[in-house]
Amino acid sequence: MTTQDILDIKSLLATPKKIVVIPHKNPDGDAIGSTLGLLHYLLKLNHDAVIVAPNDYPEFLKWLPKEDSILKYDTQTVESENIINHADIIFTLDFNALHRTGNMEPVLERSDAIKIMIDHHQQPDNYAKYMFSDVSMSSTCEMVYHFLTKLEALEVVDKDIATCLYVGIMTDTGSFRFRSTTSTTHRIIADLIDKGADNTQIHNNVFDTNSFNRMQLLGCALSNLKVLPEYNTAYITLSQDELQQLDYKKGDTEGFVNYALSLNKTVLAAIFIEDKKQGIIKISLRSKGDFSVNEMSRAHFEGGGHTNAAGGKSTTSLEATVEKFISILPTYSKALNNE
Repeated sequence: MTTQDILDIKSLLATPKKIVVIPHKNPDGDAIGSTLGLLHYLLKLNHDAVIVAPNDYPEFLKWLPKEDSILKYDTQTVESENIINHADIIFTLDFNALHRTGNMEPVLERSDAIKIMIDHHQQPDNYAKYMFSDVSMSSTCEMVYHFLTKLEALEVVDKDIATCLYVGIMTDTGSFRFRSTTSTTHRIIADLIDKGADNTQIHNNVFDTNSFNRMQLLGCALSNLKVLPEYNTAYITLSQDELQQLDYKKGDTEGFVNYALSLNKTVLAAIFIEDKKQGIIKISLRSKGDFSVNEMSRAHFEGGGHTNAAGGKSTTSLEATVEKFISILPTYSKALNNE
């Protein structure tokens, strides 16, 4: 994002506008944290601003300030489309290709609003007039902090904004343990704490709200864990029947794939989750070192993400998807065994 871009955006935001802020489909902590953090800032400037999410998100994010104002496109379609159609500016956060919004893609493509992208994923599409894209960043929430810095607006960051941004940085860095966590990340976190983010309470709200059924589901996932030592790979499967038997709720499988990655010598981990309603197998991939699950997901599973964290999908059966995954591992054998 150039100096001229920043000047243009400051000029755009100088007077009240109708603004829509949009996360990706199945939004996670970074998507919800970044959109809410930006929303609070825009409201302080007296903009008519609203978040429209493609669909719902996990319960562990539903305590964040102004979370209850978020519209869900899949259940509030008419209202959402009306707001998007009349927007002056659309911010897209934590994604860089409009298809990541699912059924919202056509209405966003038709909109003549000025689009501003803030995102840290690889290979962005060229749909936004202003693009703040940086794959080296730990999270979109960290990028929103830098965005506010560029706008010379850090003085408006209060407890609510700090809390939202803290959540996204914490969740997207695996509680600050992933390689993308830099000294700058920690300095930003320190400033957010100084501005009112209660780190202990935030961690408790996100991670210490497990239901009995979620713990049972984790037990099921771990019992399905398989290890392929010749490829330093581990994977987990969860069928639709298993999810239903344990009363699965959105977000319940968050972080499960990391248990597979935590195994000694494991370089590549995957979880395959059956979703018969959508007719797909949801795939999450994680890796250590320089092994790129982003490249693997883009090449084989219609997805993408980061070097060490990516997602994808398959339209075949759970069994066939796992068979495909195993069949491509010999292609990556050298890389997996060199890490």
